[in-house]
Amino acid sequence: MDESFFKRRVSQRKAQSLAEKLLCVPLRLASAYLCVLLISLFLFFFPLPAQAQSQLERIPLTLDLLQERLHNPILREGNLTLDLRQMTIDLRPENASFRDEFYQVLRKELQKAGAKSLGLDLSNSLIQGDFVGSDLGIRTTIYPQAISPTFSPSEQEQIAQLRGVCLESLAMALPSSKDCRSLLRSQANLSSDISVFRGILTLQKTRFNGAVQFANTFFLQPVDAQGAIFNQSVNLMETRFSRAANFTGVVFRREVQLVNSIFFDKTDFKQAQFQEGAYFQDSSFQEDANFTQAIFKQLAKFSRSIWWKNADFSQVSFAGQTQFTRSDFNQSLLLTEATFEQAVTFREASFKLPVTLRSASILNLADFSDTNFTKSADLNVSGLGFNSNQAKILGNPGEIGKVLSVSGLQGNQNVLRNLGQNFRSLQQIADVNQLEYTKQQLRLIELARKLFGTNINTASAEKLIELGFSIAQVEAIIEYRRAELFRDRSELLALPNIDLDTYIQVGDRIIVSEPLLLGEWLLTAWSWFALSLLLLLSGYGTQVWLVFGVGIIAIAFFGLIYWLIDRFRRLHPVPILPNSDETYWILGSFCIFNIVGLLAIFRNAEQPWLTLGCLLLIILPIPITLIIRLYKIGRFHNQMDVSYFTEDGTLRQLRLLIGRLPVIPRNQAFRDRYMPILWDRRWNWLNYFDFSLNNLLRLGLMIFDCGMNIFLALFPVWHGINGVWEFCILLCYYGHFPGQFPV
Repeated sequence: MDESFFKRRVSQRKAQSLAEKLLCVPLRLASAYLCVLLISLFLFFFPLPAQAQSQLERIPLTLDLLQERLHNPILREGNLTLDLRQMTIDLRPENASFRDEFYQVLRKELQKAGAKSLGLDLSNSLIQGDFVGSDLGIRTTIYPQAISPTFSPSEQEQIAQLRGVCLESLAMALPSSKDCRSLLRSQANLSSDISVFRGILTLQKTRFNGAVQFANTFFLQPVDAQGAIFNQSVNLMETRFSRAANFTGVVFRREVQLVNSIFFDKTDFKQAQFQEGAYFQDSSFQEDANFTQAIFKQLAKFSRSIWWKNADFSQVSFAGQTQFTRSDFNQSLLLTEATFEQAVTFREASFKLPVTLRSASILNLADFSDTNFTKSADLNVSGLGFNSNQAKILGNPGEIGKVLSVSGLQGNQNVLRNLGQNFRSLQQIADVNQLEYTKQQLRLIELARKLFGTNINTASAEKLIELGFSIAQVEAIIEYRRAELFRDRSELLALPNIDLDTYIQVGDRIIVSEPLLLGEWLLTAWSWFALSLLLLLSGYGTQVWLVFGVGIIAIAFFGLIYWLIDRFRRLHPVPILPNSDETYWILGSFCIFNIVGLLAIFRNAEQPWLTLGCLLLIILPIPITLIIRLYKIGRFHNQMDVSYFTEDGTLRQLRLLIGRLPVIPRNQAFRDRYMPILWDRRWNWLNYFDFSLNNLLRLGLMIFDCGMNIFLALFPVWHGINGVWEFCILLCYYGHFPGQFPV
């Protein structure tokens, strides 16, 4: 039994082994083939990144290979180039013999005299150890009469243009670079030289594991370092880039020194990453500089830099401190959607054209102290992300508020509110007032558009053509609004026939809103008119000197009118006229007051002539009409030898009566305390200006007490019209009831 059981077990094992051979082995082979096929398909449709391929395909550079590449340069874009792409170049100290031979051989070939220079291409290569690129250039003096004859005439002109840039920078400050100081001396300093790199330098996706040294180097041809990675420090101090410098997508993992560098052509640092300090002090950018979407993780220092063309820092992230101290911007500075996590300093900077901070974010401190904005420059803060409880904007009191601007009131009310709170916390009331004035100006523009703008939802075809739309564009607009009305102006760009140029051309003259009813239109028109007067005559109550100028002219004018009515009674039959001394004093003081008022208006009003015309249009017609009417009907009563103005003899203190008209007691006994003002005194002319000022203060305090801020600008004018009106009423009353009336 045991033997049979043992035989069965052996037979089962043989059967199992045979089954594995017949079934499992083919399945395993099929699975392996299937995996290989899937991997091949994946690599075919989803190839490895170029960086991974380059890492796999890099080959070590030897002296023999270097000699072979030197004898067989490639032709790239019409220039002979030494091809050292996708290689591993070991320049570490332990490989000193190769390193010394590498620099010696390479320097000899790159410095050869010839009509065309030899470029160097290190794309996708790995450089181990420090790379001293400045040793590959030709050492030469920077003076035109002593430049090495190795260079062609065009190359000598490129080197000679350095003196012109040094002279330009001299207008800003004394250059600190060694070569500029030498060029500006009266005698040549032959010890001052520079390393000139003649050919094109290509470093696309090159990886440098050691420090890179190109200090005091003059690049005569373009430098292309797109996607390069610098794992150690980069020294480009006093480097001159005669042609375009492309550092797009470069990663600087250690600090980069570009102090005193000059970029003669376009500069591109788009999407570059500066993981440690970036130093651009005293650098000069002769053409456009593009830092779009760059990242500065630590200190970014651009102090005393000069930007001759546009400087684009759009969507840049500044995680560390940023310094533009004493920098000079001759064209636009674009900081659109930039983020400043730490303090940014523009102290003593100079701006010739607008600075754009649209949709930027300031999370800490922005310092614009002692900055110089020309008349054509401003600070556009539309959509600025700014929280006054966490961040601050500093600037000279009374100046920074004048240069802030926004594109429109819609979407920027919170920005203006936060900026106002910022300046209020800094006790810069003049800047708070300026922001309020800017806000009301934008509100006036919106009201004007509602009244006089063309509503795209209701405008006729003829009106749309007058605006600048073509016939095809008008048909597209009409067809669109038949289905649904426009809700925003930007919906015009969704129409296939309307391009961006047309939208920009007509954008300021069209509105998108529901049609206004007659009552709504009249209310809007009144708000527009009242706000216009308020801005013209007082800057919405924010400009003290403008209010003073308007008020002193109104006081002088109505004081003269009161004096004329009171002292110039008649010519026939017996003349009742003021004496000559009083006439000289009143007319002289009237002229002085008007001169002071005009100076205040012309120095503080944005549109002084319009402000003055508006003031005269208000104060002249009604008072002049009332005076003409008064002299036409004459004054028939028996009190022609005393003044119409009286004073309350029971009071020995200044009292301002808050009321519309002076009170005339009905009981004759109560009138005994009022006595006519002294007529025969030399200082009598002061009483009339005093009455005008008193009337101004009474009406002004009454308006202020009632909270009627809309009339704040008009009370210097309205008080005089009111005074003349009540004066005429009381003269008519006086003709029937003899006796004086109180002031």
